[in-house]
Amino acid sequence: MISRETYLEKLRQLKDQNLIKVVTGIRRSGKSTLLEAFKNELIESGISNKNIVFLNFEERENLHLTDWSTLYDEIIKKLGSDKRQYVFLDEVQNVNDFEKLVNGLFAKKNVDLYVTGSNAYLLSSELATLLTGRYIAINVQPYSFTEYALANRDEKSTDKLFRQYLNSSSFPEAVTLAKSNETLANDYLQSIYDTVVIKDIAQRYKLRNLHNLHRVISFVFDSVGSYISPTNIASALNQKSKKTISHNTIIKYLDFLKNSYIIYPAPRYEIKGKELLTTNQKYYLVDLGLKNIATSNKYDADLGHKLENVVYFELLRRGGKIYAGRNNDKEIDFVVQKPNNERAYYQVAFTVNDEKTFEREISAFRNLPDNYPRYLLTLDYDNTNIEGIQKINVIDWLTKAE
Repeated sequence: MISRETYLEKLRQLKDQNLIKVVTGIRRSGKSTLLEAFKNELIESGISNKNIVFLNFEERENLHLTDWSTLYDEIIKKLGSDKRQYVFLDEVQNVNDFEKLVNGLFAKKNVDLYVTGSNAYLLSSELATLLTGRYIAINVQPYSFTEYALANRDEKSTDKLFRQYLNSSSFPEAVTLAKSNETLANDYLQSIYDTVVIKDIAQRYKLRNLHNLHRVISFVFDSVGSYISPTNIASALNQKSKKTISHNTIIKYLDFLKNSYIIYPAPRYEIKGKELLTTNQKYYLVDLGLKNIATSNKYDADLGHKLENVVYFELLRRGGKIYAGRNNDKEIDFVVQKPNNERAYYQVAFTVNDEKTFEREISAFRNLPDNYPRYLLTLDYDNTNIEGIQKINVIDWLTKAE
């Protein structure tokens, strides 16, 4: 297994801080493994196993632990010392009234608390209200390209490896399985897809019409990096079927997909007017391998949008709010608003060796109302500065720590 150093470093910095550490992300993205790795680091640093409680609420032996008050009493009994105690609650949303459990443990002065969840319900529920300002969220995704390269270090050609990354899954276990058997990796992906769709969405929200849900998912997966809205999704789907699906139903389905961390949005932002636009936004897929499950995906097809998808998640890892920008009548792929009020602009293209493509991509940068950094990310090999725009090979950019 690859050490998830980016996330581990965040946990190290947050250790013993008076905050609940909430680790979120889609199922099988590596949250449990991350907590296990951090727990092992604590033990290696000299912290006794007696001062650590680690419970995974999806393991068979813990499935009976659904009553929060009984569970709270059991955890407190296990701790019992005045020394600093470390409590890890994995997939805590499976506990009834888990908010009360988390709040009760957080109130203990000697407890350092870490929880994980595979659904945004964890933070959109009463817990967020109850713990306003007292938690920090760490969102975990499947492997970045740097991690993927480490997991495939036997592959000598970086270009070939990156092409594989664009077309395959980067879920940690899928990467391992694909080395020996691609079919097994696809079966594993199918099981993740089914669990998220059936358990995290259909069962949680008591949906009856799974057919319509699958149709919406296929449409969104097929539209990665394109502007879409509930209205145009409904229009496209209703043209192909006698059974209609409403605009409001699609709004709900998109929320469910976002809450299960299977898609991530990039709202549209008007740069000149400094306002969010309510019509149309882009969605990005947490793992490109899932396109093989829900759509008729072809190897090496739609590479421009796949590349955009990779860049979106790398920007997310590096921090800041990500928008799809509009500058007058021109579109900018990403506007990244940093916490320090700094900003950066990104255009992504597979290649700009063609003069028309090059002009189209850089024209969006012209007449911007500020002098924040502007980047053009491509798979071309030349890294140059053009009219103040930094053109960078995307593989170089992905593998360079920021």
